[in-house]
Amino acid sequence: MQGARKEAVTKVIIGDEAAGQRLDNYLFRQLKGVPKSRIYRMLRGGEARVNGRRAEPSQRLESGDEVRIPPVRTAEPASTLPAQVTRSLLKRVIYRDEGLLALDKPPGQAVHGGSGVSLGIIEQLRLELPELPYLELVHRLDKETSGVLLVALKRSALTAMHRLLREGQVRKSYTTLAKGQWQGEQRHVRLPLQKYVTAEGERRVSVNDAGQSAHTIFRLVRQYPGFSLLEAELKTGRTHQIRVHLAALGHPIAGDEKYGDFELNRRLKKQGLKRMFLHARRLVFVHPLTGEPLDLQSPQPADLENFLHEMERAGGETTL
Repeated sequence: MQGARKEAVTKVIIGDEAAGQRLDNYLFRQLKGVPKSRIYRMLRGGEARVNGRRAEPSQRLESGDEVRIPPVRTAEPASTLPAQVTRSLLKRVIYRDEGLLALDKPPGQAVHGGSGVSLGIIEQLRLELPELPYLELVHRLDKETSGVLLVALKRSALTAMHRLLREGQVRKSYTTLAKGQWQGEQRHVRLPLQKYVTAEGERRVSVNDAGQSAHTIFRLVRQYPGFSLLEAELKTGRTHQIRVHLAALGHPIAGDEKYGDFELNRRLKKQGLKRMFLHARRLVFVHPLTGEPLDLQSPQPADLENFLHEMERAGGETTL
């Protein structure tokens, strides 16, 4: 069992990376393992202060502020990663500077812990990079989706990237294998999407006129017997957008357990496709802090590439 330690009073000068954060959220990150109730008690009691004065939990920190953090018992940091971590994510880093880190996300690992997942991508990165005070996801990928995942190492980078995403200045391209024969080389799909919760409490998304606008551009890459390999470019970033758009068009993604053809998925699993065929292939944007043009790419993973090769051997393919 890990031990515990009694910390001394700490005074921290807020830098640009933490400017703009709420005080309570800042303390949650600094005092990992301390119950939130304890942190709110220290705020109410004036133990935690900003510039020598009591502060509300909702106060926004500014660069140069001095935060007093009182003595508090915290768990001793682990000397090694948890046993469930079998592979270092640092070997999958494809780009890193002072503001951003791009990772070639493996399939099968959620980006966030919770809902039965004890350790997500972001939690593992924080364990592997304890020297970094700030690590936040810029965007998300589904658990079974592989490919380029962007992480902010500064709050200024996070807010700037979110602005670029809102303004449509980030090109996000995916590769996916869809059921059926795709008609036309390029199609713009604009179907509004709405979130809902099933009777079992599972979150889902459906096409609904009352939902949010959603726009995907699909381009045909190759035709296989019974399937089409597509490039999907997201013009908006709604939850499950590619998956739901394709399912609504009658071309569900091979291996999609939420919106797909379940009988087909069972057959595909026996043929070697063990997960949803969706890969975040490319992110293109101008770095918001340096002005550097970035083209971040992830090659198609071996499991998906091998499945396509098996399809070619079984029935041939046509390249357009």
